[in-house]
Amino acid sequence: MPVTLRPYATNDFETLYQIDQACYPPGIAYSKRALRWFLHLPSAECLVAESEGRLAGFILAEHLGAVGHLITIDVLEPHRRRGVGTALLSRMEQGFTARGVREIELETATDNHAAVAFWHKHGYRTVRVLRRYYLDNLDAFFMLKPLTAAKEP
Repeated sequence: MPVTLRPYATNDFETLYQIDQACYPPGIAYSKRALRWFLHLPSAECLVAESEGRLAGFILAEHLGAVGHLITIDVLEPHRRRGVGTALLSRMEQGFTARGVREIELETATDNHAAVAFWHKHGYRTVRVLRRYYLDNLDAFFMLKPLTAAKEP
């Protein structure tokens, strides 16, 4: 299934919310209010992946100066392990690099083994454990990846 990436549009909101609810358990998935808040941050960037006219996933991030923060990456189950997450992440990283971001940080649950493997595969490294980060009882890894500027031809 070919996937098309495009910027988030406000009429995507309900579908993004439903995707997030499907991807994460209650308490970790964002409320509508929280998701809306992140999408309206001044430096927020959101890309969506479409497959056969329907949203398959999205990535939401922000940056402040040279530091980017990956807020969430969500891919619906039928589209996982098909390159959708990698495509979203690569496009976001390229955009960040072009805007002078030199490092991306993120948090992921220590028991989300698939996510940890995904991040490691894409060059993210664990810096420390954030105790009781999720739901005040689930630890998270704080991970970083340095970005390198594109080389001049």
